[in-house]
Amino acid sequence: MARFSGKVALVTGGGTGIGKATAIAFAKEGAKVVIANRNEANGRAVADEIRKAGGEAHFVRTDVTREADIEAAVRETVAKFGRLDIAFNNSGTEGKCTVVAEETVENYNTIFNANVLGVLISMKHEIRQMRKQGGGGAIINNGSIASSVGMPGAAVYIASKHAVLGLTRSAALEVAKEGIRINQVSPGGIETEMLDRFTQAPGMREYLTNLHPVGRLGKSEEIASAVLWLASGESSFVNGHDLRVDGGFTVP
Repeated sequence: MARFSGKVALVTGGGTGIGKATAIAFAKEGAKVVIANRNEANGRAVADEIRKAGGEAHFVRTDVTREADIEAAVRETVAKFGRLDIAFNNSGTEGKCTVVAEETVENYNTIFNANVLGVLISMKHEIRQMRKQGGGGAIINNGSIASSVGMPGAAVYIASKHAVLGLTRSAALEVAKEGIRINQVSPGGIETEMLDRFTQAPGMREYLTNLHPVGRLGKSEEIASAVLWLASGESSFVNGHDLRVDGGFTVP
């Protein structure tokens, strides 16, 4: 399959977990992939892996909390591959999990700068580039089941993911008539390094697993498949949508 032959995809946070799996999946289906990642070693390793498998990839060191970095990543994408067709805004952080009565401004800023500001300024510059090309394109933001539920001990993280959904829906309405589709994928518990950090407390991993009706946690590749569908022509009438890929976690 080569659903994305001739297309250029930008993936933020593409050095590990869901971002890495998605970058590799795009490349396998013919896309030229730019990996924007703060950790240089991880980002370069993924780009090298794609190239060794016969794909085209480029790494750009990017801190999504810095607008200049995002602007540079989009500019370098175009300089390297000529255009930008798809963006997966995946970068984010869980910060420190704590109860509201013990929350700090520092933790709030860490989480919101990465999860909300990062998505906002990423969309800003991605949309501008897609407009320069005459419109058209697909942007997918990485939300979470946290966009739809509450969870004790993680209020700021939950709030940040609610905000991502609000940004996704609002931006989708702003650019719909320009042929730019903006959607969100919302993973449940996925086997990633972030989940490992989130479930360090005794019994937390088992507890989280049991909240998924399918009886297991998800895999990064399962989220990547959903992202590729949202980026493809197969979802051409899907816009402003929150696609929950959560094993039934959020079923009422």
